[in-house]
Amino acid sequence: MRRSDRLLGFKVYSLRATILLLGMIVWLSVAFSVLFVESSAAQTAQPPTTYPALPSETPVRIEPVTGGFDYTKRDVMIPMRDGVKLHTVIIVPKGAKDAPILLTRTPYDASGLTSHAESSHLGPILQGYDNATDVIVEGGYIRVVQDVRGKHGSEGDYVMNRPLHGPQNPTPVDHATDTYDTIDWLVKNVPETNGKVGILGISYDGFLPLMALLNPHPALKVAVPMNPMVDGWMGDDWFHNGAFREQGMPYIYEQEATRKSDVKWWKSYFDDYDMFMQAGSAGELGRLHGLEQVGFWRKILEHPSYDAFWRDQAVDRILAAQPLTVPVMLVHSLWDQEDIYGAIAVYKAIKPKDTANDKVFLVLGPWHHAQEIRDGSTLGPLKFGSDTALYFRREILRPFLDQYLKNGAPKADVAPVSAFETGTNQWLRLPAWPAGCATGCGVRPTPLYLNAGLKLSFAAPTPGDAAFDEYVSDPSKPVPFRARPIDDESWSRWLVDDQREASGRTDVVVFVSDVLTTPLKISGQPMANLVASTSGTDSDWVVKVIDLYPDEVASQPGLGGYQLMISADIFRGRYRESLETAKPIAADKPLLYRFALPTANHVFLPGHRVMVQVQSSWFPLYDRNPQTFIPNIFWAKPESYRKAVQHVYHTPDQASFIELPLVATP
Repeated sequence: MRRSDRLLGFKVYSLRATILLLGMIVWLSVAFSVLFVESSAAQTAQPPTTYPALPSETPVRIEPVTGGFDYTKRDVMIPMRDGVKLHTVIIVPKGAKDAPILLTRTPYDASGLTSHAESSHLGPILQGYDNATDVIVEGGYIRVVQDVRGKHGSEGDYVMNRPLHGPQNPTPVDHATDTYDTIDWLVKNVPETNGKVGILGISYDGFLPLMALLNPHPALKVAVPMNPMVDGWMGDDWFHNGAFREQGMPYIYEQEATRKSDVKWWKSYFDDYDMFMQAGSAGELGRLHGLEQVGFWRKILEHPSYDAFWRDQAVDRILAAQPLTVPVMLVHSLWDQEDIYGAIAVYKAIKPKDTANDKVFLVLGPWHHAQEIRDGSTLGPLKFGSDTALYFRREILRPFLDQYLKNGAPKADVAPVSAFETGTNQWLRLPAWPAGCATGCGVRPTPLYLNAGLKLSFAAPTPGDAAFDEYVSDPSKPVPFRARPIDDESWSRWLVDDQREASGRTDVVVFVSDVLTTPLKISGQPMANLVASTSGTDSDWVVKVIDLYPDEVASQPGLGGYQLMISADIFRGRYRESLETAKPIAADKPLLYRFALPTANHVFLPGHRVMVQVQSSWFPLYDRNPQTFIPNIFWAKPESYRKAVQHVYHTPDQASFIELPLVATP
């Protein structure tokens, strides 16, 4: 074969091989493209099933290992007589046997209140909330905390301070029946108990032990209502003598807006004074916050006067008509900024039933609201020389509970009345209240007159003195109830704030006694007897009894000239003739306004003076009175708010005075 033929053959072969190779490349490319598209489509259409799953590290159900805990905690749903179940936390000390139960019913989240800390010890999980953690832990009590119906983990509908079955509650259930049913279940289903139950609580939780006293379960052996809500119109949370407490509006909103209280009130100003002023009336502020969606707020708007709605719910009235079978210890704080009315009102209502003097006990401490479960060594600038709250828990509360709840416990050496005397800073054991001392002292109502020349004196006014003192009350510049800016900071101690700022205002009239040369002691409720006139047709009257400290106090310089409120309150003038029916005030006519001030147990020491301040606003603790009569102040319009000239009279036939519960020593 010729060389040329061989080259030609090779070229042809090479060309064919090249074409074949190119064909194979194209085919492979197409094949791989198809496979890639199909694979992508398959991956898009469904997840891969060829790979093993990574196992979850979270178990289906966790079993806490609590063998080293000194308590066991049980969450249960206790059925009530109407089928509603109430969420209840039961905490049993390890090894408990024949142990008594301490029950608290609450709208404030039983789970949260019994889980203050993650701890294997009982004390830390209760610390920070519980009414008497040291008493419970040291006493070996079974602790039970229950959500009231309609709140947090409990079923049913929530109603603020649910009234008893009757005119304000047509249902067959109330807090009395719920407590009865709860106790009945506990003594039958908690094997570690001795079958004896005590109930205690503070504020709203203090109102609930009072409800438990109505047709009480046989296993209920003792009740300790502390700072209880009793009458929301007369002098506890919602009104004082008809004046509405605006500062409670955020509580109403947050308490009722949701079952878990997880919707919060919002503010538009740092200073509450500005926020309430900008809104105008309390009703308008509520409207701006959508508060009318909340049922209790609508009831407040509909019932500004002391009508049947409020009277039917007044716990002191209810208990006065009931038999007394369960021992009760009422605990009162002398500077309670929230419920300063309730404990004393209940004591007055039920003490007459205690003919054997062994069922009703009273404790008065130098505390703010609920301070008896915290440190009680100081309050604001006041120093008491000891932890008064710890003394109460260890020396009064613990022995009292043990006596009634523990098998074989000795009788407690607790006086019928344990009263801390402020000024001298000492505990007194008294036979009743009010009483000046254990034996031989009497309490004598004694007039302390507001005299001409801005003088306070036990001597009555004399003829020829100036007839009155005058000030102008301007609703556009109301007197603040504490130094501005006003926010939630230190709310608990505002009742011991220095009153100097108020005394320097031209719309506050101030009367001062001479310097005391001997101690002046009061025990009980001062009574304001104010003869006053207004150029308007409605007015509020605020009266404050104050301990005016010496100009200098060597042991505590910051108290030099301090003006310490001892007892103070407000009265809405439209209710002078009737608490139920509001009426206009006759303009420029001297009229008597008589109303009780909160309980005091105080000694004005030598070198001090007594001061009385009178004013016509206390804002924004209370809503502003427009000083023009309108049917419902909640809806006062801007044009209704007008200045008024106020006169406080001090003539022999029109004398203004404070009736002091003066203690006379033998």
